[in-house]
Amino acid sequence: MCLKSGMSVPAATAAASATAPLPLGAVLRRAADLTALGGDPGAAWSVHGGADGGEDATCVALMRLARRSATSGSALAQGISDLAEQVRHEVAQAANAAAGRASVLIAGPLGLCFLPAFVCVGVVPVVIGLASDVFSSGPL
Repeated sequence: MCLKSGMSVPAATAAASATAPLPLGAVLRRAADLTALGGDPGAAWSVHGGADGGEDATCVALMRLARRSATSGSALAQGISDLAEQVRHEVAQAANAAAGRASVLIAGPLGLCFLPAFVCVGVVPVVIGLASDVFSSGPL
């Protein structure tokens, strides 16, 4: 939103780094600081600021978009919007898969608890009632 509203890349990056998760926030803060000081944008977006050195796929994709924008002059806002939409879609798919797994895992214990109760409260009295009627009526 910052880029679409007309903010400069360093200012938008600094604003986004405040609310970004830790590994991405560190990368954004470093890139914002380097570009605000007049550093080469391609080099600023090449530095990975993660403390553990791990490569986050979203962070790598964002840095690639920013480097491409810095070298070619392409619009960064649309690329980031597309990346955000892709990440939202992946997160929604992961949440749906987790909910599906949870529903399968919950069905077993619920079946083990409620099926015996249903049999004892619903089926057994009906069978006893029918059996007593059949045996008390005598032979045909």
